Amino acid sequence: MSDRLEGRSGGKTKLPSRQAVGLLVAVCVLVVGATLSPPPALTVDGQRALAVFVAALVLWLTRPVPYVVSSVLSVALLFALGAVDSFSAAATGFTSTLVFFLLLLLLLGDATASVDLDQQVARRLLTADSTPRGTLHSVAGSLLALALVMPSAMARAVTFIPIVNRLGSAFEVEADVGFERGAFLVLGHVNPIASMALMTGGGMALVTSEIVGTTIRPITWVEWAVLMVPPTILLYALATLCAGLFASVDRKTTIGPDSEMQLETDGDETSPLTREQRLVGLVLIGAVVSWIVGSFVGVPTVLPAVAAVMVLSVPSVGVITSEDIAAVNWGIIFLIGAMLSILDVLDTTGAIEAVIDVLTRWVPFELLVHWQMIAVLVAIAVGIRVMFSTGSAAIVVALPIVLEFADAFGIDQLPLALTVLLVVGSTTILPFNTTAVLVSMDRGPLSHRDVASFGIVTMVLSAGVAALSWLVYWPLVT
Repeated sequence: MSDRLEGRSGGKTKLPSRQAVGLLVAVCVLVVGATLSPPPALTVDGQRALAVFVAALVLWLTRPVPYVVSSVLSVALLFALGAVDSFSAAATGFTSTLVFFLLLLLLLGDATASVDLDQQVARRLLTADSTPRGTLHSVAGSLLALALVMPSAMARAVTFIPIVNRLGSAFEVEADVGFERGAFLVLGHVNPIASMALMTGGGMALVTSEIVGTTIRPITWVEWAVLMVPPTILLYALATLCAGLFASVDRKTTIGPDSEMQLETDGDETSPLTREQRLVGLVLIGAVVSWIVGSFVGVPTVLPAVAAVMVLSVPSVGVITSEDIAAVNWGIIFLIGAMLSILDVLDTTGAIEAVIDVLTRWVPFELLVHWQMIAVLVAIAVGIRVMFSTGSAAIVVALPIVLEFADAFGIDQLPLALTVLLVVGSTTILPFNTTAVLVSMDRGPLSHRDVASFGIVTMVLSAGVAALSWLVYWPLVT
């Protein structure tokens, strides 16, 4: 979805109604927050910080301007309205390790795609089984393995779309329809789940680990893997099985001897790796090994990523260029920096505590048992998730609020944070909630009903896996 304004009439830019309303609402919120006297529970600074928070959410959801612009504006408003004493105090989120780490991982993911290493890995991992359902499972397994070297779920989806189309052509028409529908559900809904297994697996895991590290306690790369790999694999497997059942993928039709196919999208599937592909592969393996070793000796997780990007950027290698840096999704990076800045100001001004006090009056938490409190907090996170086009942005907003409630009511924050990640990362009700789903819907046979219905299925599965992990697995390893 483009950050640019679309639609021109008579040489003048015409804002879509949703964007115009969003801009108007944001302005009204800021005016009210800056002029009216605060309620007893809020300070003046807290009310103004809260007004900036709500206005920023409206701008990010309706997108009348690019994410970069609305994010910079939000930080500037914190200072301009007097919520903080200096601009540096308003921009503390941009000094977070998360902002730089996410930038580095995006560059490494782009490097993998730019040398076609993702295509090579996909061709070597993927083999066609004899039935549509078996082939669907092969695709899912290959996506899971590829997630170890390719953090972007979107890039994995784009890589496998032509391969899925090629595989589908080997089956009869009736079997092909079910296989394609199931495969595109896997590419869109199931594929992003794999990114949660490792701390460096994608934006959602990075955001969650940073918030856990600053709010609860530091967590290492290895500890994250121990906590998250088994639940993620279980959830991934269950979601894949359900995708086959949901799409009624045939498990009896076999591929005839005359239907032998080439799985590659271009070139020869047995072609050797190029020099650049070998170099990128070695650098990525070195980064993973460094993350593992660093977890035991105290090396910051960001340093191996810095070293990897540096190696791939030197002139003699030239895999990462200035064009690659310019093409990075700066919008989501600025959004995360701005959101972390706003949340820091909300905390220092006492606004978060005031919001929690109000919500506790509306929701009788004191009457709820432990598991009911957890269910309500996860439901709040899911409600926030539905409004955002990226899971990482939704977690940045939802997780600190949920953890504040957990601290107030004595709920163990670490398993709650991991639960929020599992459920939020597996919930896609609207196509724009996840870019991989949006692309799969555009390229495949999925309808809006398919997206919403299977999104509910994965959400329920994630809640079940999270509950099982909380009760059985996580107590054993913590």
